[in-house]
Amino acid sequence: MFIITRTLIAIVIAEHFYFLWLEMFAWTTRGPKVFNHIPAAQFKETKAMAANQGLYNGFLAAGLL
Repeated sequence: MFIITRTLIAIVIAEHFYFLWLEMFAWTTRGPKVFNHIPAAQFKETKAMAANQGLYNGFLAAGLL
């Protein structure tokens, strides 16, 4: 049970680090490809908000570590 728990936590940590990278560093380049239901013009306008969300995801990943 311990191994399963640690494995699931590691998967969640990896997801949060991916979200951190996507929202903080690749929001205007990779973001429109991932979130294709959002109009492309909104990605430049929401870059600061996405960076804030990415920082939050980074803190969640650090807390899990």
